[in-house]
Amino acid sequence: MSVDPALLAILRCPDEHHAELTLDAEGQTLTCTECGRIFEIRDGIPVLLLDEARQRSAAPDPAVSEAPGEGTAEDNAAASDEEGAQ
Repeated sequence: MSVDPALLAILRCPDEHHAELTLDAEGQTLTCTECGRIFEIRDGIPVLLLDEARQRSAAPDPAVSEAPGEGTAEDNAAASDEEGAQ
């Protein structure tokens, strides 16, 4: 079920910035162009509740790498445990 195009033209993010929303017809969601929140469309009705929105997952950028010696917190904890065991 799709959302009426006239409705989509006036819908905005319910957060204080009231940014435009982009439609993902296949995924049945609306995504805020400002904060990236994703709102579901259920039975043709957009659910614009901040508490029910989910955040867009940030895909890791392959161009950005960790500096040498700066691993994740998990890596650092494991290295610390290994050092303590020696």
